Amino acid sequence: MKTMMTIACAAIAITGTTLTFADDIPAHPSDLDFAPLEFTPPEASDYRHELSNGVPVYMAPSDEFPLVQIRFSFKGGGYLEPEDKAGLAAMTGQMIRTGGSSMMDPSELDEEFDFLAADVSVGVGGRSSSASIDTLTSNLDRSFELFMDMIRNPRFDQARLEVLRGQALEGLKARDDNGLAIALREFNYLMWGEDHFESIQPTRESLESITVEDLKAIHDRIFDPANLMISVTGDFEEQQMLAFLEEQLSGWEMGEEVPDVPAPTHAFKPGVYYYEKEQPQVQVLIGHRSMTRDDENAIEADVMNQILGGSGFTSRITNSVRTREGLAYTAGSFMQTRVEYPGIFASYFFTKTPSTALASRLVFDEFEKIQTEPVSTEELETIQNNLIETFPRNFESKGAMLGIFMNDERTDRPEGYWQSYRDKVRSVTPEDVQRAANEYLHPRDAVILVVGPWEEIKKGNADSEADPNRVATMDEFFGGKATEIPQRDPESLEPIKE
Repeated sequence: MKTMMTIACAAIAITGTTLTFADDIPAHPSDLDFAPLEFTPPEASDYRHELSNGVPVYMAPSDEFPLVQIRFSFKGGGYLEPEDKAGLAAMTGQMIRTGGSSMMDPSELDEEFDFLAADVSVGVGGRSSSASIDTLTSNLDRSFELFMDMIRNPRFDQARLEVLRGQALEGLKARDDNGLAIALREFNYLMWGEDHFESIQPTRESLESITVEDLKAIHDRIFDPANLMISVTGDFEEQQMLAFLEEQLSGWEMGEEVPDVPAPTHAFKPGVYYYEKEQPQVQVLIGHRSMTRDDENAIEADVMNQILGGSGFTSRITNSVRTREGLAYTAGSFMQTRVEYPGIFASYFFTKTPSTALASRLVFDEFEKIQTEPVSTEELETIQNNLIETFPRNFESKGAMLGIFMNDERTDRPEGYWQSYRDKVRSVTPEDVQRAANEYLHPRDAVILVVGPWEEIKKGNADSEADPNRVATMDEFFGGKATEIPQRDPESLEPIKE
């Protein structure tokens, strides 16, 4: 009986509370009021330190968990590969981690890291390389000792190299099975040229030529304190950590900093290109070279692209090609920038063979519309609010924040960029968007790349009973001229001779 009374009283209390809150609920979600989001971007200088050898160290301590995360970031990556050694850089990163060290063979090192519950990774990308360790604070001394030996003195075990090589060679055989992979490869070739690191890919010949000596040579160039920045997060005291890093890096001689990333020399040629592939879905990329990251109009161009196709379901291309016409499940655009040279703008969609031409026309219609008509206030405010409200996510974790600081220092991002970012987004006007569209979109000088059965794609939906205004063929673009990209051998990437 007492239990029943308790439950009854609780029910009355809950009901009463619900009624009290119900009086405060707005009649419509649009009537909801939210307090302004207050967020001040952190200053890099508050987290930056420097070792006696000049290596920058960014630190953000936290005692939430008894863990320490240390990340090494090195300037240098795939662009340093010899011309005939494509795949060497990525394999070097894998082998540093899996190939053992001077202290232990591969299996012993793996077992020791597992025993210490240390999560260790190494990677070599196109522009930069990294190595990180996440370990219990109580195990830091031993874990980091092994980590440093692995980074400075990798064993490059021959047996492990053969395993990795075999896996990579096996993967080459299937890389033409995926239409999207083909589209991205060929688009990069068209944009950057086949000999630039942005587009170059490993072949059987290049992978088979890689030796332990090659691994050592590129390791010695990249994994050098002259190219190094360090970030540390987790459970530590700053001065003790600085002293710890000083001791651990002592004796690691400073070599030469690697050169900057080379700019491409290839000039792409506008036009329609197709890669013949029998498949039910067609991949289409429409694009050209774009702008540098630090262009004075980069924010205006980003807002323009978000409205055009970069913001998913709120974007024009997605609404036109996907939502209204139902021609593709995936459609949009991206504006990739580079620090050293202009990046790429591209629109993309994946559609059925008969609808390729119509979907292409719709994309070009959106190019023209955003260049000739001011965007609506509602469209602009939606994108502005999204960029501003999601801005704090860039700094939502200490590791991500320090990663931004290191990248900004390495790439000389203009001072005060993050502090002024939201104000610059707010200040973008419809006129700014239209001006950016005319300056940075060049549909008449674009590449249209299509992967699929070309003869069917070319005729579009001309044989259908569609509304005459919706009938489209690929003859609408570039005077009906199209260039066939030769089929490539998946292992050599050489054109297949018929």
